[in-house]
Amino acid sequence: MNTFGLNIEETIIFEDKDIIVCRKPGGIPVQTRRSTMMDMESGLKNYLAKKGEDPYLAVVHRLDQPVQGILVFGKNQRSGARLSEQIQTGQMEKIYLACVQGIPVDKEGVLEDQIEKVPGSNLSRIVGKKTKNSRKAVLEYKVLKEGKECSLLEIHLKTGRHHQIRVQLAHMGHPIIGDTKYNEERNGGRNGLGLCAGKLSFLHPKTGEKMEFEVKPDGKFPMV
Repeated sequence: MNTFGLNIEETIIFEDKDIIVCRKPGGIPVQTRRSTMMDMESGLKNYLAKKGEDPYLAVVHRLDQPVQGILVFGKNQRSGARLSEQIQTGQMEKIYLACVQGIPVDKEGVLEDQIEKVPGSNLSRIVGKKTKNSRKAVLEYKVLKEGKECSLLEIHLKTGRHHQIRVQLAHMGHPIIGDTKYNEERNGGRNGLGLCAGKLSFLHPKTGEKMEFEVKPDGKFPMV
């Protein structure tokens, strides 16, 4: 089914009676209030309705609009609640690939910061100490590949804050290539943001079976 140019069926990696796992293209929002813009939620609901199924869809986690990669949705309230619970308890594992400017001195490490949203904007920032509105943000990184002026990192996301990976890597001194919000040089921006949610693992909300999915970034992604 084609929704404003997005063939939603081609994005589906796995589907059963309880969940849908998809690959979100970069540039497509998970949700939007703009009727003229395609989004994953609307496309999937239309797809379910066309099949004669209940078009219920639980959005349990999100990716920023420019980020590509894997998402899981619940097809009923019970599945949505159990998936959300796994996110809250840390049972859902998310691993990203990030192409960043420069080469970190430490080839692997942990970033732990206080992060807060910037009032009146769609931005976040790192603050030096805990504030009323800040929350702890934690990620682990490892350098996978080094180029002349950039490097490819594997990111294990431990918390899910607004723009977390983008903000923490920029604060570290290695902003993501193509990031128009947090990288002043915006290197490679014409090819989109160098961030991909490449791996996702969780327990099936009904059977308890461990589910693992992996995708490779598309051809526009740097260093892959």
